[in-house]
Amino acid sequence: MSDQTMPPAKPGDILNWPMLKIRYLSDTDSVAKLLPPGIQPGKEPGVTITIYNFPVLGEPEYGCVVNVDATYNDIEGEYTLGIGIDQEAAIYSSQERWGQPKFYADTQYYRLMDYVSAKVSHRGYTFLEFNGQVTGEGEKPAEFETNEWWIKHLRGVDMENPSWDFPPHVVRVYAKYGTAQVEKLQGQVKLLDSPWDPIAKHLPMRSEAEAWLWTPIFLDRRITLEGPLDAEAFWPYADTIGGSRWPGENGGPKKD
Repeated sequence: MSDQTMPPAKPGDILNWPMLKIRYLSDTDSVAKLLPPGIQPGKEPGVTITIYNFPVLGEPEYGCVVNVDATYNDIEGEYTLGIGIDQEAAIYSSQERWGQPKFYADTQYYRLMDYVSAKVSHRGYTFLEFNGQVTGEGEKPAEFETNEWWIKHLRGVDMENPSWDFPPHVVRVYAKYGTAQVEKLQGQVKLLDSPWDPIAKHLPMRSEAEAWLWTPIFLDRRITLEGPLDAEAFWPYADTIGGSRWPGENGGPKKD
């Protein structure tokens, strides 16, 4: 067990910004509809949203990660629907190299004393808001491991004869964490209607949301290419809105 104490930090150093974690339960059917063939819903229809400010490519990256509990090859983990970030430099390289579903979005996230606020917008629509208060220290968990699922693929250029230059494969992101600090939050999570990031529509909240501030200790992280998915069945999932994994057609909102 590593020494799980607060990491040394200088005032204003973004390296030690805590992550805002939000979790709630949705519907199993709702989660299943968003997962490509070959990836199954997890034991419970959990949705985890992470708001962060972390240095990427030597500068601050504000981001919002939307994950759902999911299983691949009998390994429990989370499937990443989308990662909205505010710096373009990391979007295309992340998609091309790892299949990391990053897309451009605006995230406002700050703490003033014990008040915490976050808001995420994309294509002119604010789809998530959080406002709350720190209510005290939370219990530090033991060191733990996680698995996150991304999809890497590349379609062929011939529009008359659809094909793959690189067929869809699952990318496994294994990580191990300790915890420097956990702070409990009492606040309100708002999922707002958006045709571009329809969390409110496709992952409705069926339980009270939990929220907390988490300062991780990064112990290990490995990104590996796992097995292939059914290329034909996955084809419709390649046409999604931007880099996110929401249902879409040719980069635009899908109409009912």
